[in-house]
Amino acid sequence: MSVRERVLDLLFPPKCPFCQKILAEPRAPVCPECRPGLPWLEGAAAERQVDFADGCFSPLAYRGSVPGAVHRYKFSRVRALGRPFAALMAPCLSGRLPEGGGLITWAPLSKKRLRERGFDQAELLAREVGRLLDIPALPLLEKKRHTAPQSELEESSARRANAQGAYALLSGAGLTGKRVVLVDDVVTSGATLSACAALLRQAGAEGVYCLTLAQARSH
Repeated sequence: MSVRERVLDLLFPPKCPFCQKILAEPRAPVCPECRPGLPWLEGAAAERQVDFADGCFSPLAYRGSVPGAVHRYKFSRVRALGRPFAALMAPCLSGRLPEGGGLITWAPLSKKRLRERGFDQAELLAREVGRLLDIPALPLLEKKRHTAPQSELEESSARRANAQGAYALLSGAGLTGKRVVLVDDVVTSGATLSACAALLRQAGAEGVYCLTLAQARSH
């Protein structure tokens, strides 16, 4: 641990993302009291099918204390939660991502949403996962059309229509032969990830692997 990290831990003691108690072990992503009760996903349950992707992996189900933690991260602007969330997400790629030619990117916010929120939660997760796995994190996509939040739409068809045409590749995003990890916070219907994965495929990506903190089930 660097001197800077030690000083920050003293000034701003890290808290458990789920119960908000100060962590006895500052580098642990979750406190020992919360860890056993989290809705962990393992094996096939940790995978979701997403169109145009080779797989979508998540460590947690979106229930119990998880929605509250995600809401604090996104809407209360608790950026510090990006680091422990990424620490939970990164192991999901173990044994699943072929070695070599890897990049990490994210499903971006619109400019309007970014101004409102102050930061892009998916970008922060992607950069932290990249740091942990020593894989470069790069912006490859932009959200060119502001849309209603997917969480406000119940039907899968409405979510797909909402995401259709909302994203575009950034200029110069040539991905021939690359394997791309596409990061977001939560997957529900998979519409957002599918729209982004299709664009990455069009740019020549050899593989697209989605990674989220949690997965919910669309109604």
